[in-house]
Amino acid sequence: MKVIVISIISGLLGAAGMSIVMSFIHSAKFANADMIRAIGSIYTRSLDNSFTPGLVIHFIIGALISFVYVGLITIMSPTSPIITTGIGGMIGLFHGVAVGFILVVAVAEYHPLKQFQEAGVEVVIAHLVGHVIYGVIVGAVIGYTGIRF
Repeated sequence: MKVIVISIISGLLGAAGMSIVMSFIHSAKFANADMIRAIGSIYTRSLDNSFTPGLVIHFIIGALISFVYVGLITIMSPTSPIITTGIGGMIGLFHGVAVGFILVVAVAEYHPLKQFQEAGVEVVIAHLVGHVIYGVIVGAVIGYTGIRF
């Protein structure tokens, strides 16, 4: 039971950290990285009412994906919390590359709102950074709590 609770908490914290970083990237105009509204507007087909559903979906996915991170970290058997945090960041890097590829190839092309239909290199880098932050946070929680499957 402890593994489940801490996995979910780590995923929620990771999703929060990622959301904050992506929001900063977007507000600083480095990239169109309004990820929460982009996710929500896939379902609402509107920007106006997309924040809440996007936030809920993002946090649910963050909590669920954390179980994959716990499984991968368990397989790698790290010996310290610092190493676990680093492994989490590396998993986040690969996760970010995969999401960036999917964004460019599939999501942007079919997104219902024009402002999210172009996912250039800036958007991919923003998501890469966001996923590394997610991975570092999830890895740190896993490392410092010592949970394993």
